[in-house]
Amino acid sequence: MLESIKNIFSIPDLRKRVIFTLMILAVYRIGAQIPNPGISAAALAEFWQAQKGTILGFVDLFSGRNMSRMTIFALGIMPYISASIILQLLQVVWPYLERLSKEGELGRKKITQYTRYGTIFICVIQSFGIAMFLEALRSPGGAPIVSHPGIGFKFLTVLTLTTGTVFIMWLGEQISERGIGNGISLIIFAGIVVDFPRGLQGLLVGLRTGDMSPLKIIFLMIIMLAVVGIIVFVERGQRRIPVSYAKRVVGRKIYGGQSTHLPLRVNTGGVIPIIFAASIITIPSTIAQLVKIPAFQSVAQQFGLGMPLYNLVYVSAIIFFTYFYVSIIFNPTDVADNLKKYGGFVPGIRPGRNTADFIDNILSRITLVGALYLAIIAILPEFFMTGFKLHTLPFIGSFLEANLPNWFTQGMNINFYFGGTSILIVVGVAMDTLQQIEAQLVMRHYDGFMRRGRLRGRRG
Repeated sequence: MLESIKNIFSIPDLRKRVIFTLMILAVYRIGAQIPNPGISAAALAEFWQAQKGTILGFVDLFSGRNMSRMTIFALGIMPYISASIILQLLQVVWPYLERLSKEGELGRKKITQYTRYGTIFICVIQSFGIAMFLEALRSPGGAPIVSHPGIGFKFLTVLTLTTGTVFIMWLGEQISERGIGNGISLIIFAGIVVDFPRGLQGLLVGLRTGDMSPLKIIFLMIIMLAVVGIIVFVERGQRRIPVSYAKRVVGRKIYGGQSTHLPLRVNTGGVIPIIFAASIITIPSTIAQLVKIPAFQSVAQQFGLGMPLYNLVYVSAIIFFTYFYVSIIFNPTDVADNLKKYGGFVPGIRPGRNTADFIDNILSRITLVGALYLAIIAILPEFFMTGFKLHTLPFIGSFLEANLPNWFTQGMNINFYFGGTSILIVVGVAMDTLQQIEAQLVMRHYDGFMRRGRLRGRRG
């Protein structure tokens, strides 16, 4: 490992790419310390203490905690991600975008341009809504968030937040083009990782005050290592469908005749299904924060952490969005048609419709495994913190509460600082980045990080 790290900095081009990436991330972190003008930091901090578990808290995760501090990067990269997902969905229903997606590099550039326009549009709408929301907002203590509300504050907020997100988007594109790794993913990665020292500090403070026992900390570390190992194992998991190509004679040359495979990832959707599901599951809590109606309050209570309805809807939403997203980004019929066009076939399966059905059947089974894996990763941290509150179940709730162990119904009182979504993003991005560095080293005849075999990321 140390020799491989030394090799990275001994290759001039790779060294420049790594240093450039680190410098861009440093610029991002510097910008994350610049506050948006006209906002009371103390009142804002008091307000965000009450937003844990709402959709605002979830968005704050992807902004690198910039929204809770209301910096110039408060919107983060989420508008760009939203615009990208919208464009991806529109490619299925809009023939024009579908044609562009099949036109190669020129079509991809056009779609990227539309994504940028969509990002700006979403930023303007969101930043204007945030400005109005902040003006009408007061902290739990009654202090106003905005010192001088008015059209000037709205205009400045829209300009600042939109420019900040566009600048982040540009930084991500610069990393992808001139650095190493996927720029947008690394920006999200940097925003999440920066909280890790704070979480470790919280563990040490808990140990010193007696809230966390040494046994609990050891147990937490073991669980975290196990979760990371499971994520690495599943993210690298593939179902390889054997594919053979018939021999073709073109002029005096013979093409084909070789065998290869079609890799189907276990977790094809990545972290996108969790993002969709978490955005929906936090809507009731967010509405309850804004609308003080008893009916909304009672419903929101059922969507609290650990509640059966919350867990049921959350897991169901993750499974649904996993299948939904995979059906959009992977079309077995197109794959079967392309195989047939180039003389490829799955041994024992007729080309065309039968091949498409065969691929779709396998994809449906492994997608279920991937969906359950995502659901477990997402639920596990909440289980350690709050347990499964089964006493709210009708008829059998009291019986289960009385007969199940306390650690199951009340949780283990362990502050799992790094949520399942955070760990999934961090591990996935780290694997992809290491894979690209590995490819650069091997291309230049250096040993990679693994001397036996090759390091395979999520896209490897």
